[in-house]
Amino acid sequence: MGTRRREVQTVFNDSSQPVIMVESGYENPNSEQKYNKNKKGSFHWDIWLFLALDNWIFDFGRPIVALFVPLEWSPLNKPSVGDYFHMAYNVITPFCLLKLLDRCPRKPSPTLVYLSIIIFVMGASIHLVGDSIDHRLIHVGYQLHLSVRDNPIMQLLEPPELVDSFELLYSYDEEIGHLMWYIPFFFSLVLYFYGCFQHNHLNETYKTGLAWWSLMSVSAVYYWYLVTEGQIFVVYFITFIAMIVTILIRKSQKMSLDVNGRFLMYTFSVTLVLTIVWVSVLWNDETLRIKYPGLIYVPEPWAYYTLYLK
Repeated sequence: MGTRRREVQTVFNDSSQPVIMVESGYENPNSEQKYNKNKKGSFHWDIWLFLALDNWIFDFGRPIVALFVPLEWSPLNKPSVGDYFHMAYNVITPFCLLKLLDRCPRKPSPTLVYLSIIIFVMGASIHLVGDSIDHRLIHVGYQLHLSVRDNPIMQLLEPPELVDSFELLYSYDEEIGHLMWYIPFFFSLVLYFYGCFQHNHLNETYKTGLAWWSLMSVSAVYYWYLVTEGQIFVVYFITFIAMIVTILIRKSQKMSLDVNGRFLMYTFSVTLVLTIVWVSVLWNDETLRIKYPGLIYVPEPWAYYTLYLK
């Protein structure tokens, strides 16, 4: 599937009547169409760096700020500083994704792009509310390494049916919100990744230096946090497999990744290694095993923090 294109042509038939012809479809991925000179062989330093800063400051830094900023600055019945970080993330991240997709050498379908971004914003906004309340509960004794119903403060609620409401809140935060947030996020990256291939004889060599590898490593560590804390290993792994399959298909067509595609591929590869190491270290932890039963065992970093470091 190549880039979707529409061409409208006006021609005249024998009776001099204008006829409008509309051509719609995808470019042949095997064609040797040259890319835009501004996009060919260039690494998007501005977008990747801005996205990394956005992720680390407004996503990773959000719960840290919410925990350690004095309560006098943001009482429990008011939005915390972390909530404002989340609001900034919900605006900046989709903007970065749109700019990234706009620079894709082979433009993806606008419909898919718009739907992905709309669902992303909706999911991230749902998560904003649930996560805000969950992290405020930590200040009154809520323990993240325990399930909602097993938390001591939940067992003191009257009537006991109130616990059901908090379980619903947890579901919106950790399940519905995460899926509606991360599935379109990774799907947008796959859409971009699909367009990062060039024919081997057209692919320009880009020399990667220390800064490039440092940015890739920093991004990979963040995605490790995203996969583990967001409990989205399945979504991430499916995305990673889709990227590998795409590489194999394109390789058979004598096409290879450009520098931006390699950046994404290396980032996701290092993320997988870090996740495997994280799971291996905590594999025999009996306490975390209770909260994360089942075949896929990927503990959350914040659950580890409240259990051993707080």
